[in-house]
Amino acid sequence: MLTTKVFLSVVGVAYIALAIWCAIRPEQTSRSVGFELQPGSGQSEFLVVYSGLELAIGIVFLLPLVRDEYLPFALLLCLIVHACLALFRTISFAMFAGIPNTTYFLAVGEWVILLGAAWRFFLGGK
Repeated sequence: MLTTKVFLSVVGVAYIALAIWCAIRPEQTSRSVGFELQPGSGQSEFLVVYSGLELAIGIVFLLPLVRDEYLPFALLLCLIVHACLALFRTISFAMFAGIPNTTYFLAVGEWVILLGAAWRFFLGGK
């Protein structure tokens, strides 16, 4: 059975991998989700938000590996982050056309993580 600590660790590693991918291949990753990077500030913003924020989130999800008492906080953060992502991703599908396949793949991942976090948080999945 998948424990909450393992669940958060898998999600954390995925976020760190995405952060690294965005940092070393920004043109490829931005294009895959429909962004066109503008030189200078656009490149900086993408690096900071997509690499920096994803790295930070990934680290928080891995904190329970270091100290067990971080588990409730990391799980709550996972639930909040993915509820917001799934909400706005779903709204975006109703508002916009021409969404690339990569975005649908991300949406499935966001919903899977949200449902896993909700199950663990609300039903006490260990």
